[in-house]
Amino acid sequence: MAPDRAVGRLKRRPEFLAVAGTRRKHVAPGLILQVRRHDDRQRPAPGEPPLRIGLTASRKVGNAVVRNRARRRLREAARQVLAAHAAPGHDFVLVARRETATRPWPELLGDLRTGLKRLGLWRDPAPGPETVPEEPRP
Repeated sequence: MAPDRAVGRLKRRPEFLAVAGTRRKHVAPGLILQVRRHDDRQRPAPGEPPLRIGLTASRKVGNAVVRNRARRRLREAARQVLAAHAAPGHDFVLVARRETATRPWPELLGDLRTGLKRLGLWRDPAPGPETVPEEPRP
C-alpha cells in the first residue's frame, strides 16, 4: 500500500452544506459520497492538505453506538481509499446509511472505490520504490 497522504477535515456546517449544494454524489448501499471541487470561495488554508473529508451519520442510521461505529468505519475506509486514490483539490463528505455499520468490510471499501471511479476522481497511486517490480534474473 502506498504511504498515506495527509487528509484534512471538514468541521463547520457551511463546509458540509457547500459540498451538498453541488449535488455531485454517488449513492451506494453502504454510503453516500458527496464531492465538491475547491474554488476561490472555499479552499484549505495554505499549508493544509489539498484533500479534505467530512463524516456524518444521522439518527436514521441508528442509536449513538451504531452511529459511532458507522463513522469509525467510514473514517478508516477514507484513510485506506481516499488518501491513496482520490484526486487532490476536492472536499468529500461520507454520509453513513443504515447498512454502513453492518456491511461487510470489502463491500464497503468497494462502494467507496466505485463512487470515486464513477465521479471521475479515481487516481492510481504513483509507483513508489516498493511497487516497482523487480526484473527477473537470468
